[in-house]
Amino acid sequence: MEISVTSQEGTLLTAFRRLAPDATSELTRLIERLGAVAPERKVDWSDSWSDEDLKEFRAASLRRLDENEAEEAG
Repeated sequence: MEISVTSQEGTLLTAFRRLAPDATSELTRLIERLGAVAPERKVDWSDSWSDEDLKEFRAASLRRLDENEAEEAG
């Protein structure tokens, strides 16, 4: 059985295959944890960000900054 992949997916697979076994295991665990955070979301391989993407990124960044400042102050 052969699976069709995009060029970006192919690049990731090639890089993944070059890793040492320990690094491969660690990266796999990280990917699984990240996938569990938002399992309903799909990867968007586009090379540009939409206005909505930028808005979400800014909002999340500001939330993280506020949380970090609150932790440091408290």
